[in-house]
Amino acid sequence: MRIIDIEAAQAELDGLIDLACSGEDVVIARGGTPVARLVPIRQPRREPGVLKGLVIPDTFFDPLPDDELEGWEQ
Repeated sequence: MRIIDIEAAQAELDGLIDLACSGEDVVIARGGTPVARLVPIRQPRREPGVLKGLVIPDTFFDPLPDDELEGWEQ
């Protein structure tokens, strides 16, 4: 785990992002106290054709009931 002060993190942000993306745990501290963790965003793996053959019922396209519509209207 790498703990780095916030001022140094500002100057080294690009490198810290690379470290986090490579799997290293990066913690940002303020005055020696850990306050944040830098982690990569993992994109979900999409599988082509996972919904192939799914039958959508005709009622899916029916208008919503009035009480349901009220919650969506502003």
